[in-house]
Amino acid sequence: MANKIYKNATDALSGVISNGMIIMAGGFGLCGIPENSIAEIRRLEIKNLTFISNNCGVDGFGLGILLNNKQITKMVSSYVGENKEFERQFLSGELQLEFNPQGTLAERIRAGGAGIPAFFTKTGYGTLIADGKETREFNGEHYVMETALKADLSIVKAWKGDKFGNLLYRKTARNFNPMMATAGKITVAEVEEIVDELDADNIHTPGIYVDRMFVGKFEKRIEQRTVSNN
Repeated sequence: MANKIYKNATDALSGVISNGMIIMAGGFGLCGIPENSIAEIRRLEIKNLTFISNNCGVDGFGLGILLNNKQITKMVSSYVGENKEFERQFLSGELQLEFNPQGTLAERIRAGGAGIPAFFTKTGYGTLIADGKETREFNGEHYVMETALKADLSIVKAWKGDKFGNLLYRKTARNFNPMMATAGKITVAEVEEIVDELDADNIHTPGIYVDRMFVGKFEKRIEQRTVSNN
C-alpha cells in the first residue's frame, strides 16, 4: 500500500501542481476550506488557474489571497458576494466567471466524480443560465442540460483521516468537500487529525479517492460573526 501521509502542504502539493491547472477547492464561505493548501499555492505563485469552488473566499483570506495575487484567471462558482476584489476584477474584465445555481454546481461536480458526462435540470430554464445550452422537454416540463465538472487537482479539508486515506468530515464543514474529492485526477486532503483506522460505517470519502493527506493548522475564521442579544 502506497503511503498517503505527507508532512505538510508543501510536501503534499509538490509535483502535482503547475500553471494553468483546473483546481477544485472545497468549502462553503470560509467553512471547511483547505486553508493550508491555498496558502501553499499562494506561496508557490502558480498562475493562470481556474478554480471550481462555491465562492472565492473573502478579501484577504481563503481563495481571496490567490485572487489578490492575480493567480486566478477563471472562477466556476455559485456565490461571490463577499469579495470586493472579485467584483472589481470581474467588472474590469480581468477575471472570467462561469456562474452556476448552487445545486447545479454541486450536481455538476458529483456527476464528474461519478462518470456521468451530463444531466438535465429544471433549474435555470428560461434564464441567462440556459443561453447556448441544450434544452429538452420531459413529461411536459422543460429542462436544461448541464455538463459534468472535473479537475486536474482537488484540494479538500476533512476533520479526520486514517492511514488508508479515508476521510470523515464534521457537520457543515462537509459541504462541497466529499464530491470534490471524487472529481479530481489527484486529490490532496488536509485534516485536523490522522488516526490509525476509521470506523468503516462512518467514512464519508473512501480512501480510493484520496492520493495525499497531511495534518494542517487551521484558523477557522468566521465569515460573518453573529451573536445573540440574550
